[in-house]
Amino acid sequence: MRPEIRALQEAMRRADYIAEPSIVTAVHLARAMEKPLLVEGDAGVGKTEIAKVMATLMQTELIRLQCYEGLDVNTALYEWNYQKQLLRLRMGADEAEGAPDTRADHLEGVIFGRRYLLERPLLRAITRDTPPVLLIDEIDRADEGFEAFLLEVLSDFQVTIPELGTIRATHRPLVVLTSNRSREIGDALRRRCLYLYIEHPTFAKEVEIIRAKVPGISDALAAQITHVVQGLRARRLMKPPGVAETLDWARALVTLHQDHLDADIVSETLGCVVKDQHDISLLHAEDIETLLAGAGAG
Repeated sequence: MRPEIRALQEAMRRADYIAEPSIVTAVHLARAMEKPLLVEGDAGVGKTEIAKVMATLMQTELIRLQCYEGLDVNTALYEWNYQKQLLRLRMGADEAEGAPDTRADHLEGVIFGRRYLLERPLLRAITRDTPPVLLIDEIDRADEGFEAFLLEVLSDFQVTIPELGTIRATHRPLVVLTSNRSREIGDALRRRCLYLYIEHPTFAKEVEIIRAKVPGISDALAAQITHVVQGLRARRLMKPPGVAETLDWARALVTLHQDHLDADIVSETLGCVVKDQHDISLLHAEDIETLLAGAGAG
């Protein structure tokens, strides 16, 4: 492993993000090459956390654009502060009345200046004096039209506002896009990005994540929790638990001063790790007993 990759891996580990070399290398290259990083994987595997950790390590701002169906350009890029513009127009109405046209033109120039502009995440990301981390979360939830617009922004890191002209990024942000694969991302956007797919963690990695993120948990309980969670994932539930659910469950058990798993405590806290009523109804007492037996618990 190259020294710079190892150094980044250790820094991420100190920030409680346990990453294998493939993840660290992708993040390093995205930063060094100034290219967006598209991260795909099931919900809860740590995609969003990459952006949060990198913002911490870079000591910079994390700017988040949460995508959803119907997301439009104004919400993502900019809007005019219409209330302030209207107030300024009213203040200037008397001045402009009966005055030369140049005064009205001046007033128009004032109300369409930067002080009346509301910067949304994409514009904020390219106007910062220091490069931020731009997290475009769940891009698969946005429609294809917005994806096409986003491709244009990420190609040149510049936007054109009719009243102000073209605004270019002085410093390119580190861009992380995440996708849960609810729909296929277009080839054009994929080509623009570096790509990373994150699997559910191995047994050893998930135990290490629990120990790093949940103070006071015993090694034995961390191992039992991991075994049961990975057993649940193997059952092909409609919403298999991610690492986020593993950590929820671990914290709940520590809060309850539990030092081992048994059938009763699993049944009582199952909603911490299995968050779908259909999936819970499929797990009978014998299933729980089987999972616990494999985990060395009872």
